[in-house]
Amino acid sequence: MTDNIPLQPVRQKKRMDSKHRGGCCECLRCCGRRDPRPRTVWLGHPEKRDQRYPRNVINNQKYNFFTFLPGVLFNQFKYFFNLYFLLLACSQFVVEMRLGALYTYWVPLGFVLAVTVIREAAEEIRCYMRDKEVNSQIYSKLTGRGTVKVKSSNIQVGDLIIVEKNQRVPADMIFLRTSEKNGSCFLRTDQLDGETDWKLRLPVTCTQRLPTASDLLQIRSYVYAEEPNIDIHNFVGTFTREDSDPSVNESLSIENTLWASTVIASGTVVGVVLYTGRELRSVMNTSNPRSKIGLFDLEVNCLTKILFGALVVVSLVMVALQHFAGRWYLQIIRFLLLFSNIIPISLRVNLDMGKIVYSWVIRRDSKIPGTVVRSSTIPEQLGRISYLLTDKTGTLTQNEMVFKRLHLGTVAYGLDSMDEVQSHIFSIYTQQSQEPPAVKGLSLATKVRKTMSSRVHEAVKAIALCHNVTPVYESNGVTDQAEAERHYEDSCRVYQASSPDEVALVQWTESVGLTLVGRDQSSMQLRTPGGHILNFTILQIFPFTYESKRMGIIVRDESTGEITFYMKGADVVMAGIVQYNDWLEEECGNMAREGLRVLVVAKKSLTEEQYQDFEARYIQAKLSVHDRSLKVATVIESLEMEMELLCLTGVEDQLQADVRPTLETLRNAGIKVWMLTGDKLETATCTAKNAHLVTRTQDIHIFRLVTNRGEAHLELNAFRRKHDCALVISGDSLEVCLKYYEYEFMELACQCPAVVCCRCAPTQKAQIVRLLQERTGKLTCAVGDGGNDVSMIQEADCGVGVEGKEGKQASLAADFSITQFKHLGRLLMVHGRNSYKRSAALSQFVIHRSLCISTMQAVFSSVFYFASVPLYQGFLIIGYSTIYTMFPVFSLVLDKDVKSEVAMLYPELYKDLLKGRPLSYKTFLIWVLISIYQGSIIMYGALLLFESEFVHIVAISFTSLILTELLMVALTIQTWHWLMIVAELLSLSCYIASLVFLHEFIDVYFIATLSFLWKVTVITLVSCLPLYVLKYLRRRFSPPSYSKLTS
Repeated sequence: MTDNIPLQPVRQKKRMDSKHRGGCCECLRCCGRRDPRPRTVWLGHPEKRDQRYPRNVINNQKYNFFTFLPGVLFNQFKYFFNLYFLLLACSQFVVEMRLGALYTYWVPLGFVLAVTVIREAAEEIRCYMRDKEVNSQIYSKLTGRGTVKVKSSNIQVGDLIIVEKNQRVPADMIFLRTSEKNGSCFLRTDQLDGETDWKLRLPVTCTQRLPTASDLLQIRSYVYAEEPNIDIHNFVGTFTREDSDPSVNESLSIENTLWASTVIASGTVVGVVLYTGRELRSVMNTSNPRSKIGLFDLEVNCLTKILFGALVVVSLVMVALQHFAGRWYLQIIRFLLLFSNIIPISLRVNLDMGKIVYSWVIRRDSKIPGTVVRSSTIPEQLGRISYLLTDKTGTLTQNEMVFKRLHLGTVAYGLDSMDEVQSHIFSIYTQQSQEPPAVKGLSLATKVRKTMSSRVHEAVKAIALCHNVTPVYESNGVTDQAEAERHYEDSCRVYQASSPDEVALVQWTESVGLTLVGRDQSSMQLRTPGGHILNFTILQIFPFTYESKRMGIIVRDESTGEITFYMKGADVVMAGIVQYNDWLEEECGNMAREGLRVLVVAKKSLTEEQYQDFEARYIQAKLSVHDRSLKVATVIESLEMEMELLCLTGVEDQLQADVRPTLETLRNAGIKVWMLTGDKLETATCTAKNAHLVTRTQDIHIFRLVTNRGEAHLELNAFRRKHDCALVISGDSLEVCLKYYEYEFMELACQCPAVVCCRCAPTQKAQIVRLLQERTGKLTCAVGDGGNDVSMIQEADCGVGVEGKEGKQASLAADFSITQFKHLGRLLMVHGRNSYKRSAALSQFVIHRSLCISTMQAVFSSVFYFASVPLYQGFLIIGYSTIYTMFPVFSLVLDKDVKSEVAMLYPELYKDLLKGRPLSYKTFLIWVLISIYQGSIIMYGALLLFESEFVHIVAISFTSLILTELLMVALTIQTWHWLMIVAELLSLSCYIASLVFLHEFIDVYFIATLSFLWKVTVITLVSCLPLYVLKYLRRRFSPPSYSKLTS
C-alpha cells in the first residue's frame, strides 16, 4: 500500500500565500493560473466546467531535468566563499596569474561540487520515485459506459471516483455514497493532519438514497463549492439536484468531504472530484519550514571571514615589502592565489559529512529506539541548548486518560467508590423492570435513595450519550465481524473517537453498567446492566472545536419520545450556560488542583415544538454560503441557556515514564525548562509539581489575571520582589504583559528557575520562543506532540517532536523525532554534546591543516625575495588535503572525551558547553599560533638542513608536514577507536606508496638515505614535542572538568 507517503505538516491557518508547492511552474501567469474562485461541479460531467483546473499531479521535486544542474550550481555559488573558490580556479586560465597545473585548483572545487550534486540528485530521484508511485495509482471511475480504470494523474474535476477500503483518496472529493449499512465511513487522516484517531464522514443524503451507484449519472445535479483554500478543518458548499420536484438543496460541510491523502478505513465509497493538483488541501498545506542554520555554522563562517581578512593582509604585506614594484596589482592577485589555502575549501565538506555521521549514530543508538533525524544540518545545536520549552499533554504526560472522579455537587465518587455508582445504576434499571407504574407510601430513606440513584443515573446516561465515540467490532479469531456486530460482542468491541478523553468517559460508563454498543449516522444504542437495549435517535450533533470548547448532541429516546439536549465542555464556557449554582467554580478548582482534566456536563429537555422551531432555523443557517459558521453558532447559542447542571467529570492524564529524572538531569545541565500548555492553570500547576518541574523547596508565584496596563505594572512589581521562585501565568495575562512591558517581563521570566504558561494558544507558544531567542540570544529547544505544537517546534532553534497519541504532525514538522520524553536527556547530554565537541575539533583541525601549509608558503616566499612562486605543485598540493591527511582528520568525528554513561551521570559536563568554549576566538587564536609555529619550524628546518638541491627542501618539508599532521591528530584524540588507527596507518601507507610516482617533485633516491630520515625526524619532533609537553603540563596542573571523571 502507498498510504504511508509522508506529507509535510500542516501550517497554522493563514490565507493562501503565493508560494504553494505542488509541482507547478513558478511563473504562474505564464501557466494561465488565475486567482481561485468558487466553482460549480456537475456530477459525472467534467466537460461542463466553468474554468480551467490543474492536472491531478503531485510533484514535490525542486528541479526538473533542465533546471537541475543550473539550479544546484546557482545555490552553491550564491555564497561568497564558493564563488571565491570558483573565481580562483577560473583565474588560472589567465597566463599571467597561473601558478601551476590547472587541476590543483579545479580538482578540489570539483570534488566539493560533486558531493553536493550527488546528494541533491539522490534526493531528487527519491522525490521523483515517490511522486511517480502516487501519480500512477489506479482507481475506478464511473462513466456512461460502466466502470473504467484510470490513473490518479488523469483524474479530473467532476469525475465520479470509487475508492476501496485501505485505499488512498486521490483528490479532494465530496462523499456521495458508501457501501456501509450504517450510511457513513471512517477516514484515517494521520498523513494529512497528524491525528491518529479515525474521523467519521457522512455522504450526501440525496445520493446515498439512490438504489445504485450508476444512478448518480442519471440524475441532473451539481455541487457548488467555495474557492480552494488552505483550511483542512472547514468547508462550505451546497448540493443541488435539479431534476426532482421540488429541487433538492443540501448544505455541505467538512463532514461530507474526503480530502486527498486520507485513507478510507471502512467500506467502499463513491465521491465527486472537487479539487485537483496544486489546489488540493494537502498540497496547499505542504510548505517548506524555514531553513534553520546552526549557531555553530554561523561561528565557523565568522572565523572563515577572519581568515579571508588575514589572506588579504598577508598578500598586501608581501607586495608592500617589494615596494609595490612593477605590475604590483598583478602580484597581489598572484599572492591571493598562492595563499588561498588559508581558507580551507574542504572545511564545508568535512563538517557536512560529520553531520551525516552524527545523524547516523543517533539513529543507531539502541538506548533511544525509534529516534529519527529529519534535519541533519543542526545536530551541534543539541549540545548548546539553554531553554527547553515543552508541551504538557502527550509530551510530559501519556495522553492516556483514566476516569478518576464523578462530582454531583453534594456528593463525589472516586475510584474507591465506583461500586456505589454501579449499584445506583443497577437499582434504577431493576426498579424500572420490576416495579409497577405507581408505588405509594415509600419510606423517606427509600425516596432519598431513589433521588440519589436517579441523579447518578441522569449523569451517567448524559456521559454515555454526549460524545462522538463509535463502537467498532473486529473479528477476534473466534467470532467474525458480522456476528460480533449483531450480538454486540464485548470482546470484539473497540471504541473510535477523535479524543482519548471521550473514550475514557465511555469506557467508564461501560464499567458502571451502561454500555455503548452501537452507533451509526442517526442512532445510538446503549445496553443496561440487565442486557436490555435502549435506542436513541440522534437528531443533531454539534462537534467540539477549540474555539467553542464544548460539544453538544440532541437525542430522542425511542421508548418515551423525549427529546433531550446534552452538552459537555470546559468550565470556562459552561459556567455561563448552566443555571446558577454555588459549587461549580469551587469544585472545578479543587479537581484541577489534583491534576484532573475537568468537564462540565449539562442537559435541557425540549418539547417537539421547540425542537422543530430550532431545526428550521438551523437548516436555514447551514444553507447560507456567506458567514455560515457565524449564523450556525448564533442559532445553537439560542438553545444554550439555563441548562441543568448534572455533574463534573475528572479524568487524569498520567506522567510519562522517567519524566522526573529527565527534568532533573536537564536542570542540572543548566537548561531552564518552560512548560507551555493549553490546559487550566490549576491542572498545569499540579502537573508541574508532580513532574518536579518545580522542586519542593521552590516557591510558586501565580501571576494574577491582568487586563490592563496598570494591573500588569502592579503585578510585575509584586513579582520583582520575589527571588528564586517559579512563575505560573495564563495566556491572557501574558498577552497584556507582552503588549505593555515586554522587556521587563522577559527579563524577570528569564531569571526564574521554571516558567509555566497555561491557556496558551499555538501562536503564543511560537511568540514566546521568538522572544526568548531575541532577548537572551541563547539557543532554544521546543518539544511537543500535537498539531498545536508545530508552530513552536518550527520557530525554535531545535525542534523535537514526540510521536504520541495525537499523531505524527509534530514529529513530521520537527528536526528530531523521539518516541518518549525521557529520550531527550540522552539526545542532548550524549549526542548533542558529542556532536558539538567533535565538530569544534574537526573545524579547528581543518583550519590548522590549511594554515600550516600557508605559513610554510609565506616563509618560503619571504626567504626567496618575496617571489610569488608556489612551494608545492601539482599532486602534492591536492594530496595534502585529501588522501594524505583526510582520513585521520575526519576520524575526529568518532572521538569522545567521556563515556556516554558518565555524560548522563554528570549532566554538569553539558553546562560547560553553554559558554561555547570548544570553538571560541581564544581556541581559534591558539590553533592559529600552533599552525604558525609548526609551519615556521618545518620550513626553516628544511631550509637550514638541506644541502644542495631545491628538490630536497620539498622532500624534507613535505614529509615532515604530513608526519606532523598525523602526530597532531594522535595528540588531539582522547578516546581511540579502531577506525582512527586504520585511518592513520592508511594515510601513512598512501604517502609512502605514492612516493614512487612523485619523482617529478621529490627525489626518490634521496628519501631512501639516512640523512633524509634523521632530518625529517628532528624537524617533526621539534614541531610536535613542545606541544605535547605543554598539553601534559596543562592536564597535570589545570585539568578540564571531564578529565577528573575519566582518571
